Amino acid sequence: MQRFTSRSADVSSGGGSQRSAGCIHLRGLSKVYKAPAGDISVLKNIDLSIGCGEFAGIIGKSGSGKSTLVNMIAGIDRPTSGEVWVGDTPVHRLREAQMAAWRGANLGIVFQFFQLLPMLSVVENVMLPMDFCNVHAPKERRARAMQLLDLVEMAGHAGKLPAAISGGQQQRVAIARALANDPPVIIADEPTGNLDSKTAESVFVVFEKLLARGKTVIVVTHDGSLAARVRHTVLLADGRVVDECDQSQQTHRVLQQVSKG
Repeated sequence: MQRFTSRSADVSSGGGSQRSAGCIHLRGLSKVYKAPAGDISVLKNIDLSIGCGEFAGIIGKSGSGKSTLVNMIAGIDRPTSGEVWVGDTPVHRLREAQMAAWRGANLGIVFQFFQLLPMLSVVENVMLPMDFCNVHAPKERRARAMQLLDLVEMAGHAGKLPAAISGGQQQRVAIARALANDPPVIIADEPTGNLDSKTAESVFVVFEKLLARGKTVIVVTHDGSLAARVRHTVLLADGRVVDECDQSQQTHRVLQQVSKG
């Protein structure tokens, strides 16, 4: 499903003829933070396209700009200059009210530290985005949440509080929550960073299920084993894209550069 259009208002897409066919397209993207000691340039003139239905990995050392890059795609942060397009939506132009409505309909975000509300049950956490965005009829939301929990093999824990399940199980619940409104794009920031290798593998299997359903999945990671399994690898260093390859190319060359720092 490709939704992408802002639901809250019509946003002019001037300049669209310059965009590629990519589902997600960044053009001349830069981000500079002001600091007492001087400007800090985190992203530097990035051009990048990610196709619809791709499994993309954004890799690089800590401080390379990975999280800032996906925050730009998600509209969590604003670029200092450049453009962010998701489908036909110019994310960089959306006002705050438009951004919230657009993000709720089009993006599912999975955080490294799960961000589940501790006072809500597993199933209530998954229902929360439906309540916020008024998606699905109220009487249908619990059934929808249970379907998603079943997808990530967590339906048997629906009534438990997050504290009663393991970290890997919480991450799977977080993925189910990210799918609550059936977004076309899933962004996961270091989703396996706090998990052991066996649990990380189970999370990766969930992402493969989402790809089979036509989702676009973007994973931020510095885990070489995970990066080697994505289909489109983007290597960041010092705020720049320094290498990029797809599954048909030699992904190991990108991983070698990561190991060199």
